Amino acid sequence: MANAISWFELPSNNFQRAVKFYTEVLNAELQPMDMPGSKMAFFPTTDNGVGGCVISTEGHTPSMSGSLVYLNGGDDLAEPLSRVESAGGEVLMPKTNIGEHGHVAIFKDSEGNRVAFHSIN
Repeated sequence: MANAISWFELPSNNFQRAVKFYTEVLNAELQPMDMPGSKMAFFPTTDNGVGGCVISTEGHTPSMSGSLVYLNGGDDLAEPLSRVESAGGEVLMPKTNIGEHGHVAIFKDSEGNRVAFHSIN
């Protein structure tokens, strides 16, 4: 098994607002796709990377509890974290050193999901 995680979905109440939030914070284009009964916007990934999306569909509700998804913060998570509040989110835990494993930070996105960043620097 190459990765323990193969896919994740971040629920949204307002799909367009959520896509705009992640586009601004990650400085990357999400690829939208309408599926029967749902809207999805896919995060950029490589062939061997873990995929994920913002989703709007019945039964998917944003949450501050439960599983915590760690997004790739790039070379230094301080960069995307610095865009969270201006994009409509809230920093819950600032960039925090976790020793030899790099740094983490936790934020609330525009929809009320608790999400995190990880980076080596």
